[in-house]
Amino acid sequence: MSETSSQAELDELRAGVRDFLAAKSGERQVRRLMDSERGYDDGVWRQMAEQLGLQSLALPTEHGGDGYGFVELRVVLEEMGRTLLPSPFLSTVVLAGSALVASGDAAAQAAHLPGIAGGKTTATLAVAEADGAWRTDGLTTEAVRTDAGWRLRGKKWFVVDGATADLVLVVARTPDGPGLFAVSGDAAGLTRTPLRTLDPTRRLAWLTFAGTPAVPVGQAGGAAAVVERVLDLATAALAAEQVGGARACLEASVAYARDRVQFGRAIGSFQAVKHKCADMFMRVQLASAAAEEAANAIAGVEGAPAPGVAAAVAHVVCSKAFMFVAAENIQVHGGIGFTWEHPAHLYFRRAKSSQLLFGGPAVYHERLLGRMGV
Repeated sequence: MSETSSQAELDELRAGVRDFLAAKSGERQVRRLMDSERGYDDGVWRQMAEQLGLQSLALPTEHGGDGYGFVELRVVLEEMGRTLLPSPFLSTVVLAGSALVASGDAAAQAAHLPGIAGGKTTATLAVAEADGAWRTDGLTTEAVRTDAGWRLRGKKWFVVDGATADLVLVVARTPDGPGLFAVSGDAAGLTRTPLRTLDPTRRLAWLTFAGTPAVPVGQAGGAAAVVERVLDLATAALAAEQVGGARACLEASVAYARDRVQFGRAIGSFQAVKHKCADMFMRVQLASAAAEEAANAIAGVEGAPAPGVAAAVAHVVCSKAFMFVAAENIQVHGGIGFTWEHPAHLYFRRAKSSQLLFGGPAVYHERLLGRMGV
């Protein structure tokens, strides 16, 4: 692929990722990993880096990345969402990787990005506190400078892959304003508690810092701008995931409507089922367009809208679409769709957890208004 990939090259990327995930992230593998201690397969994570170069795809070339952009990353995320891949990709590449790049800290980037790009390091970003809000005002977690260096005290909630990440980037209060700090996953004074959540395919954790040693990243007191940038990238990335999941639900519904026979005819011939599938198709197409527009905006494609606005729109549209399509998928499948043994249940849980990941409907509508200057 060139730095500006053609549609044919994007299709080739999609086909390669889809084939890989078909072999590595089928329903049987997903259910097995849901019940595992780490929540993902370390071997698959390494293969993603070594065979496909997914972790390095959109990271800077000077730190082991391939230098591509969000247009290519969107394709990868859609395919991951399509199979509900249990993986620390969102937390490591999108949240932590984007935070390191946005910080402008060359030393921190040199220290951590090569490991992320090579699949050797998993990482995450800890922002939210007890209220679940991704904001940098009113922080209770604080960083204090001591003779031995910086130390963190406080708690972070709903940290994606926080219980297993090798590196945790923490936003904390400092005398200069909100700062960003790097903490090793095995640092003294760090307690990591896995949370029981609705969606077992995406792990969250509660982190407690008790005098935990930390290294400042980026400009002193400059974390607010970093978090704003990461939120735009993260919501656009999540939108791409949601499109993939919604499309999988649509495909499952259409296939079932063709094959399931009642009263001597396929249920897809019934008007009520036809209307459901048509509504699902419309929502998926609209969500796909919104996610693509957000990716183009972030990548700086000519004619695209402002990245913040496009990402916020995609977050709203894709969250609603995935919830709608996941619920309708259950309805099309009837009684079996309500059972834990059917994959429709897994997609509904992912849809709801994704909708709430960065604060839920009230928050993302407020963010959209803010990005529009209202």
